[in-house]
Amino acid sequence: MSQKALIAQIAEWKNKSFSAIPDKELSTLFINDLFSLLFLPATLRQQNQYELEKAFESLKSHLCTLVYEVVKDGKAAQDASDDFFAALPELYRMLQKDAQAIFRYDPAARSPEEVVLAYPGFYAIAIYRFSNQLWKQQVKTLPRLFTEYAHSKTGIDIHPGATIGESFFIDHGTGIVIGETTVIGKNVKIYQGVTIGALSTSREKVKGKRHPTIEDNVIIYSGAAILGGKTLIGKNSIIGGNVWLTQSVPANVMVENHSSITQKEKTKQA
Repeated sequence: MSQKALIAQIAEWKNKSFSAIPDKELSTLFINDLFSLLFLPATLRQQNQYELEKAFESLKSHLCTLVYEVVKDGKAAQDASDDFFAALPELYRMLQKDAQAIFRYDPAARSPEEVVLAYPGFYAIAIYRFSNQLWKQQVKTLPRLFTEYAHSKTGIDIHPGATIGESFFIDHGTGIVIGETTVIGKNVKIYQGVTIGALSTSREKVKGKRHPTIEDNVIIYSGAAILGGKTLIGKNSIIGGNVWLTQSVPANVMVENHSSITQKEKTKQA
């Protein structure tokens, strides 16, 4: 391909009508402003209730604009924004429980406030919960922009369509992948490098459940891969590091990947 032909293709792509895709930079701005408003401390001076109410109204208007770019209907966009902010108190409650879970189970955490301010796992969970709410409201594309932004910041890839219960604990987090049809119960703990994913499937089967179900109180240690829509991990089970699972596991069991250790003999020096 010549440079002239390449430039022509780039021009065609850039001028293409992305009719149902909101502005990526404005989407990033919204999700960061929402997280900051809910969780980051005030800087320079305290914010009073009136100022916070104005900030909420500004964010609601911002979200309405983003949703309008997807649905192209003013009333539908306003309704979606109103519904999202109506759900925000429950999302906030769940995120407080997530922060408490991370603080409770990570001995390195000094306080829930430190978790909220500094932990990438908490940030990824928060963006997922906001995105999942919009996903459940049938808003397209925008939730993916939010979670992929969180993915780029944290290395944690949670699809907005996943279903995740309260008191969710992510430790370290780098390399975690949680697929679209995953179902995760309450009080689940996941460590870095875990994949909860799909087995290879055709696009014709894409509407079925492709990802596992993880029941309450399960612990999944680093490097484990749990795959397949029919795979279920029973309550209170522990999945050890580097385990590969494509079949279900009953409740109250431990699955381990055993390593063999061989003592090497010292080589005699000449």
